[in-house]
Amino acid sequence: MHRKVVRKVIMAVKIEHINKSFGAQQVLRDVNLDIAEGQVLGLLGPNGAGKSTLMKILIGLWRADSGTASVPPRIGYLPENNPLYEEMYVAEYLRFMAKMTQIEDCKLKIEDLIEKVGLTPERHKHIRELSKGYRQRVGLAQALLGDPQLLILDEPTTGLDPNQLVEIRALIRDLGKERTVILSTHIMQEVREMCDRVVILDHGIIKADEPIDKIKNLEELFRKATNG
Repeated sequence: MHRKVVRKVIMAVKIEHINKSFGAQQVLRDVNLDIAEGQVLGLLGPNGAGKSTLMKILIGLWRADSGTASVPPRIGYLPENNPLYEEMYVAEYLRFMAKMTQIEDCKLKIEDLIEKVGLTPERHKHIRELSKGYRQRVGLAQALLGDPQLLILDEPTTGLDPNQLVEIRALIRDLGKERTVILSTHIMQEVREMCDRVVILDHGIIKADEPIDKIKNLEELFRKATNG
């Protein structure tokens, strides 16, 4: 008789009853969410749904009005605007960010990251000389400096041309093999291509939470969830 092996699911992120308001506007409403270690979760929703607010709470930039969020100690974050020091060279910028965040043995780590994210041909250029796609790679390298257990990406493909989209999506898929990833987007194709699971947020409320392989029509699910 064979016994069924039950694998314990380890949670990387646990969000319980998070609420957040700005003045009279409530942006997040009793958000509850568990994310398993090694999962790539797509946080999908229209503009103003509360996606960026939730991410900023997870990285500790903002405090929730109530509720709790348990996250790993090492988090990498790529904000939507991807602020960079454009007058710096690629490697120089990464060394500077490593120093600012007190990351040790940064020289070898930076060389590995430059290769990992495909920046080797551009490593000696000023950031201002780079295309939007390569700037996103610099942002991803910066987010990976501390070898994060959780990688949070806020609209990482905004403004990219079709070729850059393909390359960055492939890179993010590859990064998701090694760590837990939360990917905020309003583009459904990105969720289908990169994520294991989708959570649809609308007006600060989780309206749907499904594994990607169980969804027959993501567009229909999104319309129903957001009354679109």
